[in-house]
Amino acid sequence: MQQRFFILLQYLLPHHTLSRLAGCIAECEKPWFKHRFINWFIKKYNVDMSQALNEDPNSYQHFNDFFTRALKPDARPLDTTEGAILCPADGAISQLGSIEYGRIFQAKGHSFGLQELLGGDKDLAAEFMGGEFATVYLSPRDYHRVHMPLTGTLRQMIYVPGRLFSVNQTTAEHVPELFARNERAVCIFDTERGPMAVVLVGAMIVASIETVWAGLVTPPKRTLKTFDYQAASFQPITLEKGAEMGRFKLGSTAIVLFGPEQIKWSTELNEGTAVEMGQLLATSLKNS
Repeated sequence: MQQRFFILLQYLLPHHTLSRLAGCIAECEKPWFKHRFINWFIKKYNVDMSQALNEDPNSYQHFNDFFTRALKPDARPLDTTEGAILCPADGAISQLGSIEYGRIFQAKGHSFGLQELLGGDKDLAAEFMGGEFATVYLSPRDYHRVHMPLTGTLRQMIYVPGRLFSVNQTTAEHVPELFARNERAVCIFDTERGPMAVVLVGAMIVASIETVWAGLVTPPKRTLKTFDYQAASFQPITLEKGAEMGRFKLGSTAIVLFGPEQIKWSTELNEGTAVEMGQLLATSLKNS
């Protein structure tokens, strides 16, 4: 009964209004407020501040500054396995596997469309048809910067408007097409393993999504928009493996896509496996 009420409530709530209100609260700079809020959050979610580059909770400008905190240089060592594909973020594996018949597995009884996830671009979706996907869920206690799984040159970014359902396991099991319904930024890179997509999915109370090349991508513009970084007006943007590529202000989900016969997921990863940015997510398949 509680689960049904939780899901029903999400359909009824004004997602964007609540999330933008949360964003305003999270950027309040009043010391009496931000100190209490940050310290309450650290205690509630057992945040390990010893890993933070700045360990003093009270020195952050506001809650979002704390939430997107940088880590110490040695806090997330990058896996050095030959052909390693790195995990892009801290969190847990929601799902990973093959993209079958243009569908991506979401949770028991549910999947969502590859083409819909990528903003409806049929030609772009064709590049990943029969390929591989991994969905990483970032919980409130996690490090909330997203990094490159593999060195890549940015081809395009697609802003896709949508709802802001929660992306926790309960919602994934009950809301059809969840990740293809929520607001998101689809980032397409060309890599040594062909096209790679890193999709930053918004969620309830996620105040914004940012990328290192464009800054603030959301709050919403309400209309789908594609940014072509191969156009002559743009300087090529290449990000190295392990480099930061974006961040969430109040967590969410990152989905990584590769084309067919390019990579193999680590056998140590399964649904629910806790992961950290920089650990081995997959390995490159050798060219035949």
